[in-house]
Amino acid sequence: MKENKSETISNLFENTTIRSIWDAEKEEYYFSVIDVIGALTDNDYQKSRNYWKWLKNKLNNEGSELVSNTNQLKMKSADGKYYNTDTLDTKGIFRLIESVPSPKAEPMKMWLANLGSERIDEVFDPEIAGNRIINYYRNKGYSDEWIKKRLTGMVDRFQLTDIWKDGGIEKPIEYAMLTNEIYKGWSGMKASEYKVYKGIRKESLRDNMTDIEVLLTDLGEIATRDIAKSEHPQGFKENMKVARIGGQVANDARKSYEKATKKSAISNQNALNYQYIDDKKQIENK
Repeated sequence: MKENKSETISNLFENTTIRSIWDAEKEEYYFSVIDVIGALTDNDYQKSRNYWKWLKNKLNNEGSELVSNTNQLKMKSADGKYYNTDTLDTKGIFRLIESVPSPKAEPMKMWLANLGSERIDEVFDPEIAGNRIINYYRNKGYSDEWIKKRLTGMVDRFQLTDIWKDGGIEKPIEYAMLTNEIYKGWSGMKASEYKVYKGIRKESLRDNMTDIEVLLTDLGEIATRDIAKSEHPQGFKENMKVARIGGQVANDARKSYEKATKKSAISNQNALNYQYIDDKKQIENK
């Protein structure tokens, strides 16, 4: 398979994230093998890696072609960087499931079958994808007003990254550093520090923000975008200066909000129905 330029898609199976890439030409998903094994077992990343290493040797010794059918595709990881990741298409994942004893095998088969069908339908009718996102957030308990702000923020984010790209930003680490500069400008924290403050890890930071946090984040990025449109910064250093100014615009708004409401705009609340209880990424229900 040729290198797929599509963005990593994060799908949820029973609250477990399974990364995938959609190949529009082949109308096929390619799923992260490690993520699927994690969803079928105890969802521990290192244990899943070890299990896959053991399973590959076992399958090779049995003469199975499953391992040779894997593709290494670059997928976005929790740290925002892209790494080569073992993937299988839907047919391969079905065969993988048969090799991993798990009570979740049958539910995952049904999930895979529905996911593939839904994705193909979305190619012909993009509104289906929009409805899926809205229903996802509604099922999580978010208000329609929050969802509207979130979707608007997604569009604004694309507009900002397009501006950065025009300004010579190419490396994922540079996008992450520019984003962190905006966050630090108004919240005093990088994205990773903000996640720790909220008690989340792989989960989306914005999905765990309050209304005012979402608005301030969007304001910082919109200000950065509009300033960059007028000043046309080139290169990382110039764009970093603009990001710093954008973050300060949002910080001024934060100060006005806190002065008027007499409460902090930053909250350690999150939207999770579970919590991490130690450094081994164990979780317990709230």
